[in-house]
Amino acid sequence: MASVKNLKKEINYVLGDILNIVYIWEMTSTGKPTESSEALVGDIYDTFDALMVKVNQKNVENKKAHYKLVKEEFEVAANQFVAKVNELN
Repeated sequence: MASVKNLKKEINYVLGDILNIVYIWEMTSTGKPTESSEALVGDIYDTFDALMVKVNQKNVENKKAHYKLVKEEFEVAANQFVAKVNELN
């Protein structure tokens, strides 16, 4: 892991980009939010908050292993969100 700062930036940028894609889809397809897109946006925000809490934990015994697990969880979540975006109708 290069740094915690870079991990935070990566989480912020990637999840932010996925949010932008959802908002663009909403405006180009229906012109307004749908139930599925609103649920997806809520899930993205919840995941972001949960990941930031984990990244900012101070009482971790093995920091390297902890950050590795956080990064893996982030990658899985981002891939799931991209799959959900692709399934939007």
